[in-house]
Amino acid sequence: MSAVKGMPVQAAGQTAQAAADRRTLILRALTVVTVLAIAVGAYMGLAYAGMDVTQGQVQRIFYFHVAAFSGAFVAFCATVVGGAAYLRTRNVKWDTLALAGVEVGLTLALMNLITGMVWARPIWNTWWTWDPRLTFAAIMCLTYAAYLMLRNAIENAEQRRRFASVYGILAIATVIMTFIIIRIRPDTIHPAVIGPSAQNAQGGFSMTDSMRTALGVSSMVWCCFITPALLWWRIRLERLHERAEQLRAELS
Repeated sequence: MSAVKGMPVQAAGQTAQAAADRRTLILRALTVVTVLAIAVGAYMGLAYAGMDVTQGQVQRIFYFHVAAFSGAFVAFCATVVGGAAYLRTRNVKWDTLALAGVEVGLTLALMNLITGMVWARPIWNTWWTWDPRLTFAAIMCLTYAAYLMLRNAIENAEQRRRFASVYGILAIATVIMTFIIIRIRPDTIHPAVIGPSAQNAQGGFSMTDSMRTALGVSSMVWCCFITPALLWWRIRLERLHERAEQLRAELS
């Protein structure tokens, strides 16, 4: 009888299916916990945190604005890990992680950019200004959008994965610059939510204990629950797509 690592083929298949079922159960549990965590984070930002006396209710958007960037940072770091691991092992699963990191990270980065524009309209009286922080945030989004265009432009699968891995590793520089630019450029008008802002920053506010707690909880929700859940679902979807393509090739 044929065997896989000393185990009968049928038993090996049953073991693999049981492992897949366990992963599915864990993913569903994570999804439920994530939904509950989102509700907790929303409560902390919209109800628990005190209202800023200067900006009013619009300040509450920062609990989603900052947290979305935190989640995007985690996703883009997953791209770096996936890219580096693929270059070392040439295992396709790491390329799948890198791709998922870009797609999830870009989505959250766009949410960060859009919520920032919503905040800027009543505070700065404009949807957009070429402030260094906003400019680098836009460059970051365009850089990762270009990553997806690069993947679609290369037909050879091995070459596509190799180029994408290198690109994904280098692209993290735009994320780091977006984070630190308001701390190294004195001409920015973008306030620093954590730490002191530049003197000419517009729209800054002093955080109370309830604000710090709400921001911390929101960031934890996006980093530890929303981003991992989205990454896992995207990886699962990619694997189903690869399986469907394999079956199509076998039938044709």
